[in-house]
Amino acid sequence: MRRRSARRILTRYAVAWSYLGGVIIAESTYALLPDHDRAALLQWASTNVYNLQHDPVGCMVVSAFFPDGSARAWPALIALALFGANRALGNWRTAAVCVAGHVVGTLVSEGILDYRVAHGTLPASSRHILDVGPSYVVVAAIAAAILYGGWWARLAALLDFALLAFVGDIFAGLSHLDVAAVGHLTAITTGAVAAAALMTWSRRERQPASAATATAASDGDRLGLRAAERAAHRRPPA
Repeated sequence: MRRRSARRILTRYAVAWSYLGGVIIAESTYALLPDHDRAALLQWASTNVYNLQHDPVGCMVVSAFFPDGSARAWPALIALALFGANRALGNWRTAAVCVAGHVVGTLVSEGILDYRVAHGTLPASSRHILDVGPSYVVVAAIAAAILYGGWWARLAALLDFALLAFVGDIFAGLSHLDVAAVGHLTAITTGAVAAAALMTWSRRERQPASAATATAASDGDRLGLRAAERAAHRRPPA
């Protein structure tokens, strides 16, 4: 029974467990590297304009697993957001929301930076900034958990958001179009929109199936009633 319960928990929260485990493994590996190798790894994983132009898929995937600073806090921050979202949305919808938040948040924020460099308002070196971490994934999951999670999931997500916003200061520099601030705002908005769209689509998919089941049940009841009436007519008088 315990094995079955553990398997159900792992299966039900597969996306949350997988991402949490991936980040922990990445952090542990990073901690074992010499300083110069750490810097090289983060520069290679960074979703800056240069890397997005030369290796968009590689840097987009790897950057989500390597936090830049406060690495020890991220497993707890990930758990607070992803498990609630995973419970509310299911595995594939949670994955879709988190990927959308990470990708769109990165492309919008780095796209604005590239535009500013091209028009001379930022130096060309800005195309090589360090831009890594799981925060876009986490804020997208926070949005989903707040919208569709139960009370405990919402409380955990709100606590997570408060820690990121007021302690982590993730929206600092938004008025100046800071890359991280723009990315976080875009990611949380994308997470909310993606979660709403997927849940609406899922509900519409269920409605025809429910209607078909109800119709079949109604037809079965009518057929049963007719059969009973025919049997009553055929019954010989007492």
